[in-house]
Amino acid sequence: MDELIEKAARIILESKLTIALTGAGISVESGIPDFRSKGGLWDRFDPEEYATIYAFTKTPEKVWLMLKEMEETVDNAKPNEAHIGLSELERLGLLQTVITQNIDNLHQEAGSRDVIEYHGNSRSLTCLRCNRKYDYKEKKGEYPPKCECGKILKPDVIFFGEAIPVKAMARSSQLASTCQALLIIGTSAVVSPFNILPRQAKQAGSKIIEINLEKTVLTGHITDIFLQGKASEQVSHVVSAVKELRDL
Repeated sequence: MDELIEKAARIILESKLTIALTGAGISVESGIPDFRSKGGLWDRFDPEEYATIYAFTKTPEKVWLMLKEMEETVDNAKPNEAHIGLSELERLGLLQTVITQNIDNLHQEAGSRDVIEYHGNSRSLTCLRCNRKYDYKEKKGEYPPKCECGKILKPDVIFFGEAIPVKAMARSSQLASTCQALLIIGTSAVVSPFNILPRQAKQAGSKIIEINLEKTVLTGHITDIFLQGKASEQVSHVVSAVKELRDL
């Protein structure tokens, strides 16, 4: 067993409260490119024109040109071994909560039950006029999708210019401030206010396990164990080690 993997597994086994922070990197292997990467959405759709709440309220038909592509990409994605591994840790009683920046619903599809969605979820839609909600499947293939009242629907994702849901922020902060182990997977956690959470955990004395393809701003400052590589591979290794050590 790799030494770093074993250390990470022991931290999880000894922790009384473990949470995970996930970002775009955990879903890349599921076929969802990072929006900010070359060839990602922001490379082809200017966020100022397509991703602000002002743009949506002003020209929703235009914004849905981007949202249609995003929806099709998410439709084709399936949970990978990293998503499945986290749901397995939860099932074993070793992971309390996943706090994700992603809007793809893959954690839930993998079986995770306690998921805080910092930036919302693209799999549901809301009418900004009458507040009626729809599952995206109800409006599948309808572009732009419209409410019964005639208003163009908005996906339940947080656009630039919108506030992070208060409950998501409050519970995330409370968990980060009390956890004993924190898994950071597929994110450099530089986007505010999500970037506060790793530092809250560190200040609370939590052990930080980071899994990323490359070193980040976190690696040399707050990370205790850095597992470099694909999220699916590293999470699978950690889960296997946890099971092996638990059964000794």
